[in-house]
Amino acid sequence: MIHLEAVYHRASQQFCYALDEEILMVGLQTGEEVEQVWIHYGDPFSTGILGGNETWEGSREEIVTKMRLPKHLWWEIPVQPPYKRCRYFFELQAGAERVFYFEDGFHSPEDVKNGQLGQCFTFPWMNSADINVTPKWVRETVWYQIFPERFCNGNKENDPDWVKPWGYHTVSNLDFYGGDLDGIRQKLPYLQELGITGLYLTPVFESPSSHKYDTTDYRKIDPGFGDEETMKLLVKEAHDRGIRVMLDGVFNHCGSNFLPWRDVMEKGPKSPYYDWFMINRWPCREQEGSTRDGRYYSFAFAERMPKLNTSEKKVRDYFLDTVRYWIETFDIDGLRLDVANEISHLFCRELRQMTKQLKPDFYLLGEIWHDAMPWLGGDEFDAVMNYPFAAAIREFWYQPEKTKSDLEEAIHENLVRYMRQTTEVLFNLLDSHDTDRLIHQTGGNQDLFFQQLAMLFTMPGSPCIYYGTEIAIEGGADPDCRRCMPWDQIEQGNYAEITEQVKQLIALRKEPAARSMEITFENNNSADRVVEYVKTGAEGSRLRVVLNASGKETDAGTEGSVLFARGYENGVLRAGGALVERL
Repeated sequence: MIHLEAVYHRASQQFCYALDEEILMVGLQTGEEVEQVWIHYGDPFSTGILGGNETWEGSREEIVTKMRLPKHLWWEIPVQPPYKRCRYFFELQAGAERVFYFEDGFHSPEDVKNGQLGQCFTFPWMNSADINVTPKWVRETVWYQIFPERFCNGNKENDPDWVKPWGYHTVSNLDFYGGDLDGIRQKLPYLQELGITGLYLTPVFESPSSHKYDTTDYRKIDPGFGDEETMKLLVKEAHDRGIRVMLDGVFNHCGSNFLPWRDVMEKGPKSPYYDWFMINRWPCREQEGSTRDGRYYSFAFAERMPKLNTSEKKVRDYFLDTVRYWIETFDIDGLRLDVANEISHLFCRELRQMTKQLKPDFYLLGEIWHDAMPWLGGDEFDAVMNYPFAAAIREFWYQPEKTKSDLEEAIHENLVRYMRQTTEVLFNLLDSHDTDRLIHQTGGNQDLFFQQLAMLFTMPGSPCIYYGTEIAIEGGADPDCRRCMPWDQIEQGNYAEITEQVKQLIALRKEPAARSMEITFENNNSADRVVEYVKTGAEGSRLRVVLNASGKETDAGTEGSVLFARGYENGVLRAGGALVERL
């Protein structure tokens, strides 16, 4: 029996969209009992100009690509409408039962045979201006996130007076150790050797804190990090090494020393900046602690981070001019927006228009931890930080009751959540400055650490590692995840073995199959927690990945040339082992 309540489609969002100017991607969700699906499609005007003619003229094609989701199946097919517009409906089969699915509901085979067609789904026109185009370079990029204050102190002359001696140990957000932009410049050869092709820097503009998410001046490099010339040199030298640079834009809120806020605190409603913020009553003070009382809105009730009103045109214009300044002055390649889900959609759309005019392949990334489809229609962000992917990985590896089928369904859910061109540039990560370090999550277990990294680097999207992942830096929740890099120990070779294995995984991104959207989960092994999948890329390139999370050794076989392996010998993969091979 076909469960009609499980069937869903709409002619928009990730269900139906233009992949490019020729191909229309069509997806359908059904229950698990559905065995076959066909799409009937044709031109809306093939039988006349909507004059009530109910005859059908079009093609019937079986949808062969399907993926298992939790409690559902996802069917997907590319079609090529001959005139850039398309009307269509679906035919579903389960056992002897067959139904037809139209926009206005379900119809029987008899209805369709008798010409009683329902209202077809319609994609009116594949306008080139509406196609979601994402930067191609991001698909091949391996990102390295840097928290500048803790990465490397390259110029002690710009250290604040209260700087502490550099050291690898627990830290607080009140500590300063002198990390700066010159330090990043000095380590560019190290990053290039590692295989990094993109840098994501957390905020670098003037701020009193170590994390810089409470900006004082959006157009001044923080003096503790260097100056504008230092920033220009960093970007140029990175570009010379084939490394792109993305900055962090904090436009949801500012710091309490931001001059417009100070003016408001002094003048109240008479300030020309009063509408830049969300003040609910005046007078109001900053020394009253949490803003839960509603006197003004702020980031997460933090009174020293007042919320900016991005619905206000003057605020939007200010930040658009600011980003224009960053692009024209520093030649940056991308921008990550902090707390992007609280910024007005209007600002995000204007930001995209402006940045793409200045630099057509500019990468716009939003920090959104939940489903982000409202921001990913092609008129706002290119992508978001893919925390749902990290959650799917974490749930499998840290919940022993989860099976490889659970993981497969979670990965598929990630693959079909957005348009394909968006998925290919999602910012995939396993940890960041906002989470526990990856090695901390594993409890120090390097097998779990490398298994998860192996999946990160063989999934579609744009993988990112947090600074120090290449040496498995320890660290719990913020601020412990922001420790100083132990450069003295690195230079002594204390982490050489770990770093070499991470480099091997990073090198996998040169394989077209590693970046591909085409993934097939195999069931060759009966163990519930032995994960095996094959990636297929351009020109028939293929990768096979086997991750043994079963707790005992397993026969993994050998089918190709080994590109990465841990705990693998003579076809046997030990518990906790990982294998990636080219087929």
